[in-house]
Amino acid sequence: MQRKAKARVSGVAALLAVVLTGCTGGSGLGDESDDSKPGGGGSSTAAAQPGKYRTLPEPCGEVDRDTLDAMLPGITEIEDPEQQEKAYEGTPAATYDTDRRVGCNWKIESADATHHLLVDFERVVSYDGTVSDDARAAEVYAGKLREAGLQAPRGSSSESTDEGGGEDESGDAGEDGGGDKAQGGKKGKADDDNGRKKGTKSGTADGDGGDDADDAKGGADGAPTEPTTPPPGLEPRALTDLGDEAFLDDALTTAASASRHRTVTVVFRTSNVIVTVEYDEQPGRRTDVPDSKEMQDKAQELADSLAGEFDE
Repeated sequence: MQRKAKARVSGVAALLAVVLTGCTGGSGLGDESDDSKPGGGGSSTAAAQPGKYRTLPEPCGEVDRDTLDAMLPGITEIEDPEQQEKAYEGTPAATYDTDRRVGCNWKIESADATHHLLVDFERVVSYDGTVSDDARAAEVYAGKLREAGLQAPRGSSSESTDEGGGEDESGDAGEDGGGDKAQGGKKGKADDDNGRKKGTKSGTADGDGGDDADDAKGGADGAPTEPTTPPPGLEPRALTDLGDEAFLDDALTTAASASRHRTVTVVFRTSNVIVTVEYDEQPGRRTDVPDSKEMQDKAQELADSLAGEFDE
């Protein structure tokens, strides 16, 4: 009887050991970050490389005062010190996830013109274990390039994506949390689309020469008007020596009852982050036309400065 009792005790102890061993062999869930990709860990296929950047800088603090003075001349005309300080600080753009997308807006009115500046940072994360964050960011960038009516240069990261008509950034808006809401004061695409159709979008024409004829005759009030396209060499184009790939767009929007306003946009990608600088000027007088070269130079200088911050 004692031998049987001992045998039962030994059997129970062995069973408990097996159960406890199974409980302690957990999968370790919770150790993975929100940016982790499926297919990693014990998968036989190696997961694609994560992007270089896992956080974003605070955009309102990335533009120094000298740059704001140059791009928003009306800011130095503000007499109230508190209001001027608030103007320098900018307005953060609405976003749902500051780890994925952030932006900042400045809008300053003066006697001569109204200027608007937008800086937008978007960190792209691929949730496909076979696609790297950089590759997914190249797809998003290619979508922005197509929206501007441009093609990726040969040999660039976005060339194959651009030719294949891959998914543009609209497909990434939901998973990126902020979507287009992070761009705050950015103008609707309807104006740009109308501009393209009428030939007012820089570098485009409707083929009937109507706008060119109007420019030659002058405006509705008889005052001479400037051509709607930038001078040679300043057309919308791909840029070199800015991030991994970059482009510049230049749009001049006209309306019969309002002054013309120009929007210069510089977009560049560095690893898995896409940076957008949008600079807009609307003169106070209908006959004035913002200068392409001056605005492009200022926008590119700011973009170069922001790229340098990411490289540090």
